[in-house]
Amino acid sequence: MSDGTGTSGDLDGTGAVRAARRDQAVRAAVKQGLLGPDAPVVGLLDVAGIRESAAALRAAFDAVTAPGTPVLHAFAVKACPLVPVLRLLHEEGIGAEVASPGELALARAAGVPAERTVLDSPAKTPGELSEALALGIAVNADNPQELERIDALTAAGRSRSPLGLRVNPQVGGGSIEALSTATATSKFGVALRDEGARAWVVRAYLDRPWLTRLHTHTGSQGIPLTLMAEGVAQAYALAEEINERAGRRQVDTLDIGGGLPVNFASEETTPTYAEYARVLRDAVPGLFDGRYGLVTEFGRSLLAEHGTVVARVEYAKSAGGRPVAVTHAGVQVATRTVYAPGAWPLRIAAYDAEGLPKEGPEVVQDVAGPACFAGDLLAAGRALPLLEQGDYAAALDTGAYYFAHHYAYNSLARPAVYGFAGGGDGDVVLATVREAQTVEEIVAEAGGAYAGALTEAARRGGSGGL
Repeated sequence: MSDGTGTSGDLDGTGAVRAARRDQAVRAAVKQGLLGPDAPVVGLLDVAGIRESAAALRAAFDAVTAPGTPVLHAFAVKACPLVPVLRLLHEEGIGAEVASPGELALARAAGVPAERTVLDSPAKTPGELSEALALGIAVNADNPQELERIDALTAAGRSRSPLGLRVNPQVGGGSIEALSTATATSKFGVALRDEGARAWVVRAYLDRPWLTRLHTHTGSQGIPLTLMAEGVAQAYALAEEINERAGRRQVDTLDIGGGLPVNFASEETTPTYAEYARVLRDAVPGLFDGRYGLVTEFGRSLLAEHGTVVARVEYAKSAGGRPVAVTHAGVQVATRTVYAPGAWPLRIAAYDAEGLPKEGPEVVQDVAGPACFAGDLLAAGRALPLLEQGDYAAALDTGAYYFAHHYAYNSLARPAVYGFAGGGDGDVVLATVREAQTVEEIVAEAGGAYAGALTEAARRGGSGGL
C-alpha cells in the first residue's frame, strides 16, 4: 500500500504489523457504525502500539544504566491529554510530566501517583506551586523569581517534593524554531551562558541544600540527537560542578527532558529510544554510572505513530484540473499541519467506503478540510488512489498533538476518540476514549447560558460612553 507521499513506505517488521492493525481498526470502525455519514471524523489509538513504545523506552534506558539506578519515565501530558491514555501508560510503568493545573488534574484522574509526577511550566502561579508541594509532586523551578516563591513555601513547611531548577544550556536550535528550547533567547529556564548566570545557579544550590535535581530540555521535533545529547552534557557538567562545590552529592537526579523526533515520512520508527540512549551513553558516560537518578519526559515519540485521524470524504470535486477530496478533518484536528505544512507534513492513507485500503492508480489530488478558508488542507498535490465521495482519508501518525488538541474553528466539534485492540484472527475491540462533542456542549462552551449578558449590561449601563 502507498504511504501517501507518492513513494512506497519503508516497512520494517514493526511498521508492517502496525499498518495492518490500523487497517483492521478502520474497517472495524466503519462496520460498527462508529465512522460513517453521522460520525464523519474519528481518532483511533493503537493500544498494542502504545504498549510497545513504552516497553521500548524502558528497555533502552535499562540497557545503558547501572543496575539499581532510579529512572522515572514521565510522559509529557501535553502530547495527548486524555485520561485513558495516561492510565494505560501508568500501567505500563510510565509516569506523568504536567505543565498546568488541568494536566495535573488529568494525571490524578488517571491514577498517576504524586511520586511519579513532575511539574514543569514557565508560568506557575503561587497556587499551583502550593498544591504541588502539598501533594509531594516533583517541581522544577523555571527562574529565580519562581525559586523565591518556593523559598517562601518551603519555609512555611509545605514541601515534601523533590525540587530542582531548569537551565537552558543555550546549545542552539533545530529545524523547527518554535520547538527549539535551548536557543540563546529561549523563554525556558535559566540561560546558563548569560553573564553571571552559571555562578548564580551554583550559589542558588549551595544556599538551598534541598535543591536536589537539575532539569534541562533541548527541544523536540527537528532537533538532532547529537544536539539533544550536548544539552544533557551541559547539565551533567553543571551538576558535577555543584556537587564538587558542595562537597557532597547534593544534586542526585538529572531530569533530561524528552524530545525524541518522530519520523513522519514512513512506517519506519527512527530514531529509536535505543539509538538515543546509546548516543547519550557515548556523550555523557557519567550520567549512567549509578550516581544520578534519571527522569525523562518523552511525549510525541510515545504516541504519534499509534494514532490516526480518519475522515469521510463528503464531496469529491475538481478545481483547475486537480481533484479535491473535501473531508471532515482539517485545521480543527491538524492545526500545525494546516498552518505550517512544510514543517508538519502528514502521510495520508486512502480507504474505500467499506473501510478497506483503496487500490488503483495514484492521482495527484488535494485532501481538504471543512473549515472556511482556502488553506484548510491536510495535503496538497498528494499522489493517492483517487478519493471519491463516501471514501475515507486517514491522516497517519497523529496520536500526539492532533486530535487531542482541538482548534474550534467554525465551531467544529471535537471528534470521538477510540482505542483499538485485538485483530489478527480475532475481532477488533474498539473502546471509547472520548465521546464526540455535541452541539449542545458547543453552545454551552460559547456562553449559551449567558446569551443576554451583553444586552443586559448595555441596558443597565445606559447609552452613554466614557
